[in-house]
Amino acid sequence: MPKIIISTTNDISTDNRVNKVTLLLLDLGYDVLWVGRKMKTSLPLDRLYRTHRMKLWFTKGAFFYAEFNIRLFFFLLFRKTDVLLSNDLDTLLANFLVSRLKQKELVYDTHEYFLGVPEIQDNKFAKGVWTSIERWIFPQLKTVFTVNNSIATLYDKDYGIKPKVFRNISPVHIPNHVKSRTELGLPTDKKIVINQGSGMNVDRGIEEALEAVIELEDTVLLLVGSGDVIPQLKEIAKNKKVEDKVIFVDRVPYQELLQYTLNADVGISLDKDTNINYRFSLPNKLFDYIHCGIPVVCSNVIEVKSIVDKYAIGISIEDVNLNSIANAVQEVLGRGKEFYKEPLFKASQQLTWDREKGVVQDVYQGFFKKD
Repeated sequence: MPKIIISTTNDISTDNRVNKVTLLLLDLGYDVLWVGRKMKTSLPLDRLYRTHRMKLWFTKGAFFYAEFNIRLFFFLLFRKTDVLLSNDLDTLLANFLVSRLKQKELVYDTHEYFLGVPEIQDNKFAKGVWTSIERWIFPQLKTVFTVNNSIATLYDKDYGIKPKVFRNISPVHIPNHVKSRTELGLPTDKKIVINQGSGMNVDRGIEEALEAVIELEDTVLLLVGSGDVIPQLKEIAKNKKVEDKVIFVDRVPYQELLQYTLNADVGISLDKDTNINYRFSLPNKLFDYIHCGIPVVCSNVIEVKSIVDKYAIGISIEDVNLNSIANAVQEVLGRGKEFYKEPLFKASQQLTWDREKGVVQDVYQGFFKKD
């Protein structure tokens, strides 16, 4: 049985993209070990595969990334494996060095255009370090995946290597028992606008969404997950005395997350075109909205807008501001979920993990054939 070690710097318990790949690898006959990070907020794990979470001294910044990669390097160096799977640039250095030293297959899955993330744009040192690492290693990679064609094209332009694409479409596991709003502690007499995920950060339209929902009668904003703007949003709600207009739910396991999504009336995805990474974003929450049968209000970022418009499953807006969001949400709510039922069903039948996973499956089965 071939062995594979998967690396991520984030919390294993909430990474759905890597989890679905891991389950596919199990089906293909791999012995899987996923190495991640242990945080104070980490949820308990009960997985079909082996995991290892490292508790680090540093939690952010240069010292965190340095500590993680040093510890990851030695962890990988002294464990038997046939394939190494590196997720994102912040795990690539350790994986690349070990793959060369041990002459093992290396797969790189970049979940975003890493050098375009807003967090490093104003930090010349950090951007310089990551740029140097990527420019050194990327041209030497043989197997690269990414999340959509737009980002694949960017890498092709940069390095003459076009990654294979599989989008963030999760396997459809709609719960057999859909909990009621009462069971979830949600209002039964309000319309619910949901935003979900672990990336509720600056320039993702969450602040404007809250301001818009405040203006709408009998409507609340449901935020399930985490992100940098959550403390700010709580402060806004407190200062404006509108705590009843927004519901905060911390990160929860994926199956529990879907319970909230199924009870919503509208899903939002409002990334702003303020940086190259957001411009080409395609978050997995979009596909969760589709599979849960709720219409979408989105910004005009290329990949998201193209799906929403193609399948007519909601409204895309040109400008992420209070009025645009409020008008779009009000229009979608006015039409109702039944209006979007048929196009959402069509989209859910076409945008599936079973269709998407073929390119991933072919690569990992190919490693078997080499033996």
